[in-house]
Amino acid sequence: MADFSHVPVLFEETINSLNIKPDGVYADGTAGGGGHSFAIGSRLSENGLLVCTDRDTEAIAACTARLSPLACKKEIYHAEFRTLPEILENRGIKLDGLLLDLGVSSHQLDSAERGFSYMNDAPLDMRMNRDDAFTAADLVNTYSEQELARIFFEYGEERWSRPIAKKIVTTRQTSPINTTLELVDVIKSAMPKKALNEAQHPAKRVFQAIRIAVNQELSQVSDILSDIIPFMNPGGRIAVITFHSLEDRIVKTAFASAENPCTCPPNFPVCVCGKKSLGKVLTKKPIIPSEEEMNTNPRARSSKLRVFEVK
Repeated sequence: MADFSHVPVLFEETINSLNIKPDGVYADGTAGGGGHSFAIGSRLSENGLLVCTDRDTEAIAACTARLSPLACKKEIYHAEFRTLPEILENRGIKLDGLLLDLGVSSHQLDSAERGFSYMNDAPLDMRMNRDDAFTAADLVNTYSEQELARIFFEYGEERWSRPIAKKIVTTRQTSPINTTLELVDVIKSAMPKKALNEAQHPAKRVFQAIRIAVNQELSQVSDILSDIIPFMNPGGRIAVITFHSLEDRIVKTAFASAENPCTCPPNFPVCVCGKKSLGKVLTKKPIIPSEEEMNTNPRARSSKLRVFEVK
């Protein structure tokens, strides 16, 4: 089993936000190595149930081992978190709390062979679920110039998206781009000198964009937030940690729409659409890490926590 050490961000804030009841049913949709899951499970009695999902088999193995001493009931699934509603429906249960810690784990970033990092040479992979067939190399070597540019701009907010996409297409006509450092070299060669001198690594935004596209990360978040509320008990809480603006915007919008789903024009004196509030947003402004946490764990810097309570 791989070492799946990981320092969860906003740890205390997230666990406290779930308002855990000892006999409740809780889910960690991004179980990883089991850091958050263990904290939730240790607050549950023998009658409590902890449901964990992760699409990384290494994470599942690590999480299973980490949670084994807990007294609560445990169900661990190798699955995408957007399948949780289906799992809950099949089991005939509802949740008192759901946690989603989005983005790539420290373990995945630090495992050079997984191909997530632009700092080490490895096959261009980036699959969170290694059972999936589609890799980052497939995307880089088969997508059109226009589609590559769109992905880099929308998912990575890369302002040099077009010249980078053009350079990738030109390069792969001679030879496929199969490793991370090959891609880094192509990205650098397409960027002006002033962009190469920025504090941020020149490949960071493109690598983020490719990872998001390969793993369908944004649709995963949209799907779970649109489908999970019917599977929550009254008073149940949904806590989501995001790491970039695209994820955060989806979560913020989904929570706001669930709190106020009315579609009537603003000038209507009364609501006639019949859509009722599904709960309330508990974080009008997202919770962010303290200066101390950001100093001790730099990967926490961009994280935000939003919480929704179901009626």
